[in-house]
Amino acid sequence: MIAMLRGTVVGAAVGEVVLDVCGVGYQVHVPAGMSVPSPGRELTLHTHLAVREDALTLYGFTDAAGRALFTTLLSVTGVGPKLALAALGTLGSTGLRRAVVTEDVQALTVVPGLGKKSAQRLILELREKLGALAADGVPGAVAANGSGSSDVRTEVRQALAGLGYVSGEIAAAMERVPPADGEAAEELLRDALKMLAAR
Repeated sequence: MIAMLRGTVVGAAVGEVVLDVCGVGYQVHVPAGMSVPSPGRELTLHTHLAVREDALTLYGFTDAAGRALFTTLLSVTGVGPKLALAALGTLGSTGLRRAVVTEDVQALTVVPGLGKKSAQRLILELREKLGALAADGVPGAVAANGSGSSDVRTEVRQALAGLGYVSGEIAAAMERVPPADGEAAEELLRDALKMLAAR
């Protein structure tokens, strides 16, 4: 398994980059929106190697969290490397997680090749699997069910911060979500995200 490549950028196009690593040129598929340094500059990619009978294909990401989310997407029924990369390239890691947590089917269907039924299946399967994926500061417990935490609201604040929201936005959203006995972190996070989306 090739888990990481560090080398010099030889060339790049939308969705791919060629890295010179010790004289060997590696073609790596990357999310379409990823920023790639100009030729001659160094780049480090966290990679996933897809092995098929007729091809060995590398997929690269700027951090381990992006690669982890990519491999998690691959575990969803009917999602292959091409669709997983398109989802990350279209929505980004944060946008994809937000769409799954809030069950936003419409946002997911913006991804080329992802229809309504596939989006619903992705939400159903991925919400459970995100529990094991603590990425970009989003606690895994919040992504799954998080109900065992002694301070659910603190977990949700941390999750929102991990999704890129600033403290003022988080405080305003949390004030608008009334406390409830036995509230689950997942439900509270979903309500807070809906409040933020409505602003």
